[in-house]
Amino acid sequence: MSTQAQGDGKPVSGSPAGGGPLAGIRVLDLTAVVLGPLATQTLGDWGAEVIKIETTSGDLVRNSGVFRNRGMASVFLGVNRNKRSVALDLKTPEGAAVLRRLIPTVDVLVTNIRPAGMARLGFGPEQCRALNPRMVFAVATGFGQDGPHRARPAFDEIIQAASGLADIVGQEEGRPRFVPSLVADKITGMALVSAVLAALLHRERTGEAQLVEVPMLETMAAFVAVEHQGGHAFTPPIGEPGYKRLQHRKPVPTKDGWMTLLPYSSANWCAFFRAAGREELIEELSVEDPVKRNAQIDRVYAAVAAIAPGRTTAEWLALCEEHDIPATAFSTIEDLPAHPQIAGVGLFQPLQHPSEGELRMARPPTRFAATPASIRRHPPRLGEHTDEVLAELGYAPEEIAALAERRVIRRG
Repeated sequence: MSTQAQGDGKPVSGSPAGGGPLAGIRVLDLTAVVLGPLATQTLGDWGAEVIKIETTSGDLVRNSGVFRNRGMASVFLGVNRNKRSVALDLKTPEGAAVLRRLIPTVDVLVTNIRPAGMARLGFGPEQCRALNPRMVFAVATGFGQDGPHRARPAFDEIIQAASGLADIVGQEEGRPRFVPSLVADKITGMALVSAVLAALLHRERTGEAQLVEVPMLETMAAFVAVEHQGGHAFTPPIGEPGYKRLQHRKPVPTKDGWMTLLPYSSANWCAFFRAAGREELIEELSVEDPVKRNAQIDRVYAAVAAIAPGRTTAEWLALCEEHDIPATAFSTIEDLPAHPQIAGVGLFQPLQHPSEGELRMARPPTRFAATPASIRRHPPRLGEHTDEVLAELGYAPEEIAALAERRVIRRG
């Protein structure tokens, strides 16, 4: 399924060996920061060959977080494995010429450069389609391009605020509050993966490539609205927005710490109150009837919070496991790799990096029985593969050296 093309009469090499369900798919990655790189890393984890195009100064996130060496910070390492890095100044005619030679060789172009910027560079969807009619053009935008905010810049906090997520998270405090994770970037990144795969499936069935747009605000607004439309899911509204039940899902204090106790089904609730020695609450709180239970969910969760301090966390966990009641202790980020399940499946694995030493990375979490995902390439140094990729496109060594001399490219 991979596109093969010619560069100055020489064949362009295909994906490196490594398997995965997307083996043979070639991806041109014009993304930066977290959203786009997470999406392209996932495609790479699943077997695609990913060529990351960076400016000659590098992806902005190369210096985000802690690092041993400048340009190889922890956040960059987390979203850029299984890629080759080409450092290229697209604002120069020679740099643009390199990209024009790359585009006919790929199946997908993924970008989170604003559409107006891509057009100014000469690589808007129609311009790219003329170079490669079979290439899926996937763009992540802050705001859908058919709306009035289409030209605005967007980052994770902007979208958390605009989507209503920050309002929901901060309701108890009476002021908006951001989730301390790049959830808008990462959720939209995963939506971008899904969109690319759907477009590739359509191309496989029909031969037709297409433009794919994944806007952050619309993606997150739809994400939040699933449960938080509440009564506003109906026209006219039949109640308030929000999902009251979630507002009461809080850590509960135990005799020696905190945990999450989450009886969910009617059977769970009955089992919990019986095991806790408070069987009378089953009838008093109507927990066998989900409609009546939800109507007084404040009282139900208040009862849990009052009962929980009577036992230690370990005692509650043993009791809940015995009765198949959802519950867990809390993990810290520091001790997460030692969590029995995380350690048992070997999620975090050592990776030896040629310049950064030993790294600890979460392996691809998705399991494919026949075509396993894998980490085949370490996160690249800036321009690490510039010479290699240009040589594949048919550039002679002296041409590559001349481009480097004129600072059109940066070599790793």
